[in-house]
Amino acid sequence: MSTIADVAARAGVSKATASRALSGRGYVSDDTRARVAHAARELSYVAHSSATSLATGRTQTVGVVMPPVDRWFFAELLAGIQESLFALDYDLSLYGVPERSQTRERLLENVLPGRRFDGIIAVGIQPSARELERLQRTGRPLVSVGPYSDGSSAVSIDDTAAARIATEHLIELGHTDIAFVGGSGDGTEQSFGDARRLAGYNDAMRAAALAAHARIVGAAPTMPGGFTATAGLLGDRRSRPTAIVGVCDEAAIGAIIAARRLGIAVPTELSVVGIDDHEHADMFALTTIGQSPREQGHEAVRLLMQRIDRPDAPLDHLAAASALVVRNSTAPPR
Repeated sequence: MSTIADVAARAGVSKATASRALSGRGYVSDDTRARVAHAARELSYVAHSSATSLATGRTQTVGVVMPPVDRWFFAELLAGIQESLFALDYDLSLYGVPERSQTRERLLENVLPGRRFDGIIAVGIQPSARELERLQRTGRPLVSVGPYSDGSSAVSIDDTAAARIATEHLIELGHTDIAFVGGSGDGTEQSFGDARRLAGYNDAMRAAALAAHARIVGAAPTMPGGFTATAGLLGDRRSRPTAIVGVCDEAAIGAIIAARRLGIAVPTELSVVGIDDHEHADMFALTTIGQSPREQGHEAVRLLMQRIDRPDAPLDHLAAASALVVRNSTAPPR
């Protein structure tokens, strides 16, 4: 089996130069890089991860901390992260743990500090648990994905603005009785991002002098959660809202299915708007606030590589694009 020393000898360079040329880390002239790559092909050399770590001081591994990937957003985000890391020959160590859980506490306090990563991508950081500060204490380059980003490079959308725009769309259509499906009232059962979306809904209702009509219906941010909550909300004909803002598209799609089961036409009798532009949103003709979590995953890796290469560089905050996508689930009230 060929070694890095064999490749270096064939290319006529030092082992350190050969390692830099093959890893892509550090300056090597184009001619030298090509010569080393040609020697590696001739010798059928494949770098061993532990050897690369010894030569470069890096593990070629990134730790990813995020909620369980049972929501479309997190699954798509993870896919984007994995695609970019794979293209860079990096491994990924995934810790998909529930927010505000004992498992997450143990991960932050005991597990992560003892692991060797070149950097960490953290999704859905909780400010109430001082998670950002605890992740920073690991000493690893850090990038966060989500609305709480002070003190780290970050990729995020403005969740408050997203829900405000969604609610304003319904208000502009003439709706005054608008319910929010996916809130807990005091935010104790929500992620930080979902709580920001609830705040955006409340902001829009107050600005339109509709705060007295605001209704917040507790629901898990899933299709079954949205279905169950909406079925209860629409059960009494005398108190039905004319429109619903879902905390996410899954909750909004669940609301549409519940309305159909009850014989309530969308959008002529009930308008529904979501947030995220889920892969099934177009199937349900759902009006939503669009974003691309897969692209956010790519950008998170790009920012992390910048932090790894230049730890002292200024922090970079990327505002991911989001816009109102109008389909056929919203219309003026009858």
